[in-house]
Amino acid sequence: MQHTLSERLFDDGDRTGLDPMAIFEEWFALAKASEPNDPHAMALASAGEDGMPDVRMVLLNARDARGFVFFTNFESAKGQQLRANPQAAMVMHWKTIRRQVRVRGPVEVVQPEEADAYFASRARGSQIASAASLQSSPLPSRMALIERVTDLAAEIGDGAVLRPPHWSGFRILPVSIEFWKDGEFRLHDRVKFVRDAPSAPWTSQRLYP
Repeated sequence: MQHTLSERLFDDGDRTGLDPMAIFEEWFALAKASEPNDPHAMALASAGEDGMPDVRMVLLNARDARGFVFFTNFESAKGQQLRANPQAAMVMHWKTIRRQVRVRGPVEVVQPEEADAYFASRARGSQIASAASLQSSPLPSRMALIERVTDLAAEIGDGAVLRPPHWSGFRILPVSIEFWKDGEFRLHDRVKFVRDAPSAPWTSQRLYP
């Protein structure tokens, strides 16, 4: 009988060869089938130059064998923090399946082609809003934002909305991935994968809940 990756993950046998990115895909597929809204939602933590941590909810926009990608305005608080201190942590918690995944690692800016492709896939209204917003800057009123969006839409007309140079993406290159599954009486299952660098092999360890 073939076991799922999750069964192998929490089996105290040999986990050698298990790929945490493949396990994430299995869990994410379960979440997409059951979460009523935004299974892509994740809490993203960064830190400024002063070391003060900051966290906010964003969307996981893409992922591959290299890591986890989200897009943002580089002039936003998180954009400035991640460019000054290029490392981050994220957590995805899916209540419907009672599981969460925690990730830590350095970040890199995605290639311009990746950012262009994702920006082009967005709804036109979202493209214009992203280009018009001075994200994280003080806003005198909601009407001021609406006017910026309206003015930019009129300026562009029927033309294509080009990706602003300050709008792109970051990829978290995981060096730590922890899988957590809810258990009765707080006897949760936790397994953590770690590696010394994004190109190094993974090792894993079960943790006390």
